[in-house]
Amino acid sequence: MLMIVLTVLAIPTLAFLFWLGGVFVKEFVRVSRGGDRHDAALAGSVPAGAQDTGPAAPLPAAERAALEAVREGRWEPAAALLAAIGQDWERRSWFAYLLAERAAEDDGWLTSWEQTRRDCPDAAVVRARSTVVLAWRVRGGKRARHTSREQFAGFHRVLEQSRTDIERAAKLNPADPTPHIAAIWVALGLGAPRAEMDRIWAEVTARAPHHYEAHFSALQYWCAKWRGSRTLAVSFAERAAASAPAGSLLTAFPLIAFYEHEDEDVDGHGAGEPEDVDSEAMRRRVDDALRDVAAADPAHPRLAELRHLLAYFCLLQGRVTEAAENFRLVDGHIGALPWRYMAGDKAEHFCDMRDIALRGAADVAHHLDGTPRP
Repeated sequence: MLMIVLTVLAIPTLAFLFWLGGVFVKEFVRVSRGGDRHDAALAGSVPAGAQDTGPAAPLPAAERAALEAVREGRWEPAAALLAAIGQDWERRSWFAYLLAERAAEDDGWLTSWEQTRRDCPDAAVVRARSTVVLAWRVRGGKRARHTSREQFAGFHRVLEQSRTDIERAAKLNPADPTPHIAAIWVALGLGAPRAEMDRIWAEVTARAPHHYEAHFSALQYWCAKWRGSRTLAVSFAERAAASAPAGSLLTAFPLIAFYEHEDEDVDGHGAGEPEDVDSEAMRRRVDDALRDVAAADPAHPRLAELRHLLAYFCLLQGRVTEAAENFRLVDGHIGALPWRYMAGDKAEHFCDMRDIALRGAADVAHHLDGTPRP
């Protein structure tokens, strides 16, 4: 009788254990399949240690070859490329800056160019930009409280010297906005009054009203950390985006203005609380930027910079499909906002957010493809 009773009591227990085992098996299968899906989503991703922290995207072959030549002391390929670029002001200012960075390290090749081709406007604009780059390197990239008096003195001295180079470049090529873009950084560094900034900005926009680098430079001036406030920076960015044609990428600037002031409770003039990243206005700005990217020339030298911003903001807004698309297109190069401002290992920050986006997009695709969940 006792055996019969124990058998009867054991049946529900065994049934429960079988049921529980089945649940664990199903969950194991579900997680395993999800893991496979996530592994597939991450396949081909560039590891943190292999991320290039220099450019925002791979350089075109012609630019890469010219930069390699100047490292070897040969200026002719760079001169030929700048001449070929002509009045493509966006590309001209971008490539002149890349050359200026090299000249700030070693300008022997640039001096040879200047001596061989007297009064060459292309050499002059690289010289003007390189002097400004050198000044900012003397200062260093830290906040003012962490910058020495000697650094500030050298910074201001070289910036003052750059004015002569900028004026010469502007005279040699009056149509070129690039020298005036360099002048923005002089105004910012020397604390020029807003009237002076307005004068420089008028020179820029008379030549290139929707120039990406010019707007980035001016936005820095209007940020609270330099000569403006959050209110002024956001106002400037919104006006730029509203007036720009599709494909100009100026929709980046409301996003940049938000990011520049994201950690502030109030701006320098006591404006209200900062906006939430998932607000209706921020979602609209991201929508505008997505359309802008779709309309842009794939060869635009700043396209990757907006893609980096979109990858970041789309992920913060839970738009994992759009985030993943942009992460895939820029993977391997992280020399752009927002990663450039992040403390610690920038590549790790990028890869962590990229992997979240790619896994999330894989899950969304799994739900949408009609396949029943196990």
